[in-house]
Amino acid sequence: MKWASVLVVLGAAALARADDVSLDDFALFPNCMTGPDSSYPEDCDTYDFNGDLDVDLADMAGFQRAFGKSTPPQVVIDTVAVGNPGNANDTHGDGYGGVDYVYRIGKYEVTAGQYTEFLNAVAATDTYGLYNPSMDSNSFGCQITQNGISGSYTYDFSGRPSGTEADWLDRPVNIVSWGDAARFTNWLHNGQPTGSQDLTTTEDGSYFLNGAMSTAELVDIEREPDATWVIPSEDEWYKAAYHYNDGVTGNYFDYPTSSSVPSNGLIDPDPGNNATYFQDGGYTIVSPFWRTEVGAHENSESPYGTFDQGGNVWEWNEAVIGPSRRSLRGGSFYGNDNRQRAASSLSNSPSREAPAFGFRVAVLRRRADVLRFVDELGSKKKR
Repeated sequence: MKWASVLVVLGAAALARADDVSLDDFALFPNCMTGPDSSYPEDCDTYDFNGDLDVDLADMAGFQRAFGKSTPPQVVIDTVAVGNPGNANDTHGDGYGGVDYVYRIGKYEVTAGQYTEFLNAVAATDTYGLYNPSMDSNSFGCQITQNGISGSYTYDFSGRPSGTEADWLDRPVNIVSWGDAARFTNWLHNGQPTGSQDLTTTEDGSYFLNGAMSTAELVDIEREPDATWVIPSEDEWYKAAYHYNDGVTGNYFDYPTSSSVPSNGLIDPDPGNNATYFQDGGYTIVSPFWRTEVGAHENSESPYGTFDQGGNVWEWNEAVIGPSRRSLRGGSFYGNDNRQRAASSLSNSPSREAPAFGFRVAVLRRRADVLRFVDELGSKKKR
């Protein structure tokens, strides 16, 4: 299968109806924001720019484009809704997973292709080390290559050991720190701008980083009250991975494939309950790739519809562990199945970049943000 990880493709219907969007729509767009368990009303079709059958923050770029304010963003993050607000914590283990609000979480891990677009937007001068040369030189790395000199760096997959660029785009990015992930979410929060790494691009937004690089600095960072795109909290991550999606219950699977211990086969078609990890002396996929394309186990999703929350790469979350570490969950391509269990987690310095470390993002559905957004667009349109 092939996933469109870095291109924005507005559906033909959305493009055809963009001219129909008028000032009257500023009142209607927020009213079409729907809950995760209901389809959007038929008369809200106009605003479902990304074609995911609901109207939410993810459609703001299309709405914005219809008024000619900017070009569409280069990176689209597919998300799934996580509903059942007020569900109970897991009834075994340490009691994670209770979340009392609706949110969306990345359907897939952030890919190397998406991260390359991020680097090309903000890392011509890589002030805060968003690129690690090991991405290219380490045999387990995602093979992103840095070209040129500081001030005019560009990024691609030209140093890959084999295959085409398309073979590398849709595998999860790795060798990234918690700080790198936070800067990526700030960039999303800020509308994917192009420019130096400053308060308008990577250093403020969902997290006020302002140059934070050290372990001590990154441990102290907290989610801002008006955050939109975020690194999932441990509860947000846990719920999306393990909760049965059966109402406000405390029912959870042990594994994020909606089942028991998964196999590690890469089979087409996928029979279900598979993940990318090391089992019985064998990897799911070997050199040079090691990591499967996101969603390759197409019938092994969590109850909420996420893929690869078990295996492929450990994923950062917001939890602080002790005085100097942050949490990761889900296991990786070279860990065993026990690392994917709900009872298992890992912690490391938030400045650490390792071959097994990656991340996914979440987005908070804030109606107030949408109202502010359409008010701003309306004012500019009237002028």
